[in-house]
Amino acid sequence: MPITINRFRVEGPRCRGRFGIGRTGAFPAMAVLAALATADTARSQSVDPPNIVVILTDDQGRGDYSAFGTPDLQTPALDRLYREGAELSEFRANCPVCSPTRASLMTGCYPDRVGVPGVIRTAPENSWGFLSPGPELLPRLLKRAGYHTGMVGKWHLGLERPNTPNARGFDVFHGFLGDMMDDYNTHLRHGKNYMRRNEREIAPTGHATDLFTDWAIDYLKDRSRSARPFFLYLAYNAPHDPIQPPPDWLARVRRSRPQLDGRRAGLVALIEHMDSGIGRVLDMLDRLDLTRRTLVVFTSDNGGRLQTGAVNGPWRSGKEHMYEGGLRVPAVVRWPGRIAAGRKSRWPAVTMDLLPTLCEAAGAPAGADRDGISILKELTTGLQAVPERDLYFVRREGGPAYGGKTIEALIRKNWKLVLDSPFGRAELYDLATDPYETTDLSNRQPARLAELRSALQLRIQDGGRTPWQPPVTRKSVP
Repeated sequence: MPITINRFRVEGPRCRGRFGIGRTGAFPAMAVLAALATADTARSQSVDPPNIVVILTDDQGRGDYSAFGTPDLQTPALDRLYREGAELSEFRANCPVCSPTRASLMTGCYPDRVGVPGVIRTAPENSWGFLSPGPELLPRLLKRAGYHTGMVGKWHLGLERPNTPNARGFDVFHGFLGDMMDDYNTHLRHGKNYMRRNEREIAPTGHATDLFTDWAIDYLKDRSRSARPFFLYLAYNAPHDPIQPPPDWLARVRRSRPQLDGRRAGLVALIEHMDSGIGRVLDMLDRLDLTRRTLVVFTSDNGGRLQTGAVNGPWRSGKEHMYEGGLRVPAVVRWPGRIAAGRKSRWPAVTMDLLPTLCEAAGAPAGADRDGISILKELTTGLQAVPERDLYFVRREGGPAYGGKTIEALIRKNWKLVLDSPFGRAELYDLATDPYETTDLSNRQPARLAELRSALQLRIQDGGRTPWQPPVTRKSVP
C-alpha cells in the first residue's frame, strides 16, 4: 500500500532482494526519511547564530513584576518578555548576594570554585572574593564563535586588571565597576568614581538607570550596522538600595497608589522606572529589526531585600539568606521562532546553567570543567530530562555587621539542607510538600540530615581549593 511522508509518495515493497529490501520497496521510504532528517539537520545547522542580550537586575524579588500577579506595581516590559518567552519558574540564583551569582553567570561554575564565595568590595579588608584568572568567561567564549561582545552597567567582579570587563573578554564596557552606588545620580562609592568607558574614568550626569539604558541602546544601534552577531550584557544596579527613583516616577506612584507605605512606594517606583528602560531596549530591537534574530535572557542576581520592601512571593526570607526567598529569582528566555511563547518550564535551573545554554545556542564550545548544564533543549522542546544532581550554595561574609561567617545550603532532589547561620542549627526541609520552608524536619530525619551534611561538606572542601583573595604579599595579622 502506498504511504505518504509529508508530500513524498512512496510505494510499498514489491519484491524482496538479498537483504529483504527491494529496490522499489522499503529502501526508497528509508531513503526519503533519511533525506528529510538530513534536511532538518542542515536547516538547523544553517540557522545563523542569534544575537544575545542578557539583562540582569540587582536584588529584584521573585514576585516584583506584575506578570507574577503582584498587584501594586506595573512592569509592562517584563510582562512582554514573559508573554513572548519561556518562564523558568524553578530558577534559582547561585547565591543570595551579588558577586557570586555574577561570577556563576560569567563562568558557568559554582562561585566558590572560581574564587568568588562572597561579595567583592572596594575595601580590601571587607572583600570576600577574587575572580580566578583561569576560567574563560562567557564573552571570550562567544568571541571565539565570531561574536562582538559588549557590557553595560554593573560589573562587580573586580576593580582593576586582570579582572576588568575588557581584560576578561568584553570588546566594549560602559558602566560601573563597583559593588553599589552611594547615590544613583552621583554614581560614587565611598567618594570614589568607578564609572568607566572601557578603562577610562568618566563622569556622566543623570540617573544610573537612564544612563545604562541609553548606553545599551547606543550599543544596539552601533551593532545593527554589522552582520556580525553580538552579545550584550546589560546589568542594571536597580533596584538595589539606596532606593532612589527619579522624583517624577515616585510622584506618579504616590498619586496612583496612595495606599503604599513610603518604603514600598519608593521600591515600586524604582522598579517601574527600570522596567521602562528595559522596554526601551526591547523597542529598539524591534525598530532595528533585530527581535527575531535575538535571544533575550532576563533574570536577577538574588532575591529581593526585605528591608527595602521587596516582594519574594510566598517563599521564605530574602536577600542574604539561604532560604528560597533569597535564592529564587525571576527568569525568562525569549527567542522568537525557537522558543514557544508563553510556555512555563519547571526545570530546576540555576544561574550557572546560562553559560552553557547560550554557548550552545551560539554554536560556541563552552569548554571543559563547567558545572552548569545547557537547558537549550528544555527551552526549545520541553523534552530535556532533569539530571540527578545536587545543587549547593555558599556565601562568605565579614564586616562589622556579620563578624565573619559562612552560610550554606544543599538541595538533593526534594530535600534541602539549610545552614543559614554559623551559630544556628542545621535545618532540613522537604520542598515537595513544604516549598515555603515552614517545617524543619531535622529532628525527624536524622539520617537524611547527616547524608546531606556530608555531601555539602565535600562540596565546600572542593570549592575551598580555589584561592579567593588577590595574589599579594600577605600582611602580618596583628
